[in-house]
Amino acid sequence: MLWDRKWATRRLTAIMTVGFGVGLVYYGMPLNVGNLGSNLYLSVTFNALAEFPSALVTFFLVGKINRRSSVLALTTISGILSLCCIVNDEIIPAKVQMVLEVVSFFSTCTCFEIIMIYSVELFPTCVRNFALALIRQALVLGGVLAPMLVVKGRENKFWSFGVFGLLICCCGLFTVCLPETRGRSICDTMEEEEYKEADINQSRIGP
Repeated sequence: MLWDRKWATRRLTAIMTVGFGVGLVYYGMPLNVGNLGSNLYLSVTFNALAEFPSALVTFFLVGKINRRSSVLALTTISGILSLCCIVNDEIIPAKVQMVLEVVSFFSTCTCFEIIMIYSVELFPTCVRNFALALIRQALVLGGVLAPMLVVKGRENKFWSFGVFGLLICCCGLFTVCLPETRGRSICDTMEEEEYKEADINQSRIGP
């Protein structure tokens, strides 16, 4: 049913692409802190602690924030800050880079949480489990590729922080292909989802 309908295939492809970029940074960034040149133990500690506020932010704001714009903003912030970490230490000191890396990781963690909620709302009940399994695999696939970039980053930080930043920014752009789901009821069938989408499009066009 997912492959027979273009709108479902488009949604699945887009959210899997976003998930791949987020998964790459989510699983790779904690492994990459050793390439910063700052205190390794502090960097690891701050990265671990960053996951707690990200979960709290998602928990308290999930009913008030738009899914699509939040994912787009968070991936952009994470990507830009990750790219800042490749700048020479003489321009941006190592301690400042550590702060930028932690904020980048915090944005990625928050985006990870929102994507899992967003994915549930994008697909009707009849195909939701299958779609979520594929999205989860895309996230994990990013994590599988991350260690190779981390190892390469020991020679040049661009191959870790630079590629992380570029990929999450580029993958995050696919969010614009997805509909906004905040405040919408979850459908049970593909037909119900199609009717609802048609009604929304008609209301935008007007009578």
